[in-house]
Amino acid sequence: MKNSVALWLCGAALCFSSALHAQQNLTQPRASQAASVSQRIGLLDVTVNYSSPGVNKRTIWGSLVPYDQVWRCGANENTTVTFSRDAMVEGKFIAAGTYGLHMIPGKEQWMVIFSTDKDAWGSFAYNKNNDLFRVSVTPVETTFHEWLTYEFPDRQADHATLSLKWEKLEVPIRISINLKEQVLENMKTELTGLAQFSWQGWNQIANYCAANNIHLHEALGWVDRSINQNKNYNNLMTKSLVLRQMGRIDEAKQLAKEAMPLGTEQQVNTYGYQLMGLGQVDEALSVFQDNVKKNPKSWNVYDSLAEAYGNKGDKANAIKNYKKALEMAPENQKARIQGILDDLQK
Repeated sequence: MKNSVALWLCGAALCFSSALHAQQNLTQPRASQAASVSQRIGLLDVTVNYSSPGVNKRTIWGSLVPYDQVWRCGANENTTVTFSRDAMVEGKFIAAGTYGLHMIPGKEQWMVIFSTDKDAWGSFAYNKNNDLFRVSVTPVETTFHEWLTYEFPDRQADHATLSLKWEKLEVPIRISINLKEQVLENMKTELTGLAQFSWQGWNQIANYCAANNIHLHEALGWVDRSINQNKNYNNLMTKSLVLRQMGRIDEAKQLAKEAMPLGTEQQVNTYGYQLMGLGQVDEALSVFQDNVKKNPKSWNVYDSLAEAYGNKGDKANAIKNYKKALEMAPENQKARIQGILDDLQK
């Protein structure tokens, strides 16, 4: 009996010991804590997930981080970069997705590696065969950063710089997009949904193409679809702009003339300024003159007509119409108009 009890206790102890070994360690804070940074560039979202080690009074470059060896550019698991849309990295195409990020530090140049393996633990199992591509970048000096950090210090409409900063070194990586094409492709996608059933969406995409002078033949088809759904001032003027960009000036003028009676005072005024922006001052004058006839009690139409005369170099008519605008203008506009008149009458 005693032997049976002893055997049972021994077996239970072994099972308990095995269970203990199978259990996971309890979660505790890491020395190099997790961090992330995201930035939108146009319609592209770029997200970097990494762990952030500290300098901690150590020599970093060439010591803790050796030169000419693959480095995980962070700590713990892979540093990863996620692109929500296709992009360019230092001039090389990268498809939407998540990639492992590695670097090879050098005294003068650094190699930045984008890997298709995003799940590795750091760079210990790095395999060159998984490289998507490598790009060479030049590090620069920066202010001291105790903690390894990724930032987007330079941001523009169609590009941004992703920078690794640690100790007194910054490693910049340029990320860029074809903004116009990206916006257009997104509009096309949206027009496969509910937006396809209203005139506004087709007008917007055509207007975007006209404003940026891209895909004009497609734009003509899109604006015609808008007009077929609901003919109005907006889509007629969009079609006029598309035709103008295509060099079909007479057709553009005729369509604009057809649209004028449908436009509000502000819409017609805006069109006049668009023409002035294109250098078509005589056409703009004609538009502003028609707007004055249609809205003779509005100070703003005289103000715009005067500006067009000024751009044409007709000082006398500019002064005449600014004086008319001044008589009718609200108090918050009088000082501005009087200042213009004073300059013209010197």
